[in-house]
Amino acid sequence: MKGFNDNLRQILFLGLIIFIGILMLKHFYVFLPGVLGAVTLYILSRQPYRYLTNQKRWSKGWTSLLFILGYTVIICLPVYLAAILLTPKLVALFNNPVQLMVAVQTFSDKVYEAIGVRILDPENLKTALERLANNIPALLSGTANFLTNLLLMFFVLYYMLSNGDRMERYSNNILPMKQENRDILGRETVMMIRANGIGIPLLAIIQGLVSMLGYFIFGITEYGVWAFLTGIASLVPIVGTGLIWVPLVIYLFTIGQTGNAIGLGIYSLVVTGNVDYFARITLLKKIGDVHPLITIFGVIIGLSMFGFIGLVFGPLLISYFILLVKIYRNEFSSTLPRESNNK
Repeated sequence: MKGFNDNLRQILFLGLIIFIGILMLKHFYVFLPGVLGAVTLYILSRQPYRYLTNQKRWSKGWTSLLFILGYTVIICLPVYLAAILLTPKLVALFNNPVQLMVAVQTFSDKVYEAIGVRILDPENLKTALERLANNIPALLSGTANFLTNLLLMFFVLYYMLSNGDRMERYSNNILPMKQENRDILGRETVMMIRANGIGIPLLAIIQGLVSMLGYFIFGITEYGVWAFLTGIASLVPIVGTGLIWVPLVIYLFTIGQTGNAIGLGIYSLVVTGNVDYFARITLLKKIGDVHPLITIFGVIIGLSMFGFIGLVFGPLLISYFILLVKIYRNEFSSTLPRESNNK
């Protein structure tokens, strides 16, 4: 009877912990990307941070601030460049909507004459611009949310770096699994975060730079802006970089630059479209490759859950789910063959 009462108390206590955890998560959900970002940056910084503080005897507090300063530059520089490149275009777009619609009409007419298909409609564009203008408050709110998560991420990262050893020991002790599986979980977590946190953005940068060379060669004006947009579009599932280079190829056809249009189309299909494959089998193999299907489905899930930052955390979430299934098989299944740890 005593054993039954102990089990009942344990179940009730565990239920209380789960209830409070769900309650906190429900109200803290909007700040979850900041916490996930801190965990990601902590794991990426773990080895160099320990080298500086343990072997070089640097101060933990100042070293943490140095890492945060470095990450601030790495994260904010692309945002700053995007603002410089895109803000003038957006301002001109909203200040001269009539001029834009005239240009769209001319472009649509030329495409219709060339291929017999009307791909753009000024009325639809006008409606899209009106919807975009109506969504500006939501965009500003999203920007404020992004900045809040950014500050939270650096705040949490500081304490994670300063107290990393103690935090890892505590996490290791509370995990309800065998030490063997705790070790697997730790190794695989580091590998997955490196693969997703470094690999996915690196692929976008590579495709953006490669596309910029093509845009420069085949006469696209403001090729830097289009390359930046191509890098972002490379993260979009299935269509990817085609969101940018296909309209540019069509545009070159309509203005009579047939040679450049054909050249850019071939270059984008053969080089830009396949450079990610070569990067995966060469450079990214050293970091920890991510299966393309995990990236595709992860981006879809991540965007709906976390917004733009979900481009990284979505694939990480799916990778972690697969890892936990593997841990479950090793921990509880006596009939299934054990996973080999030597990879």
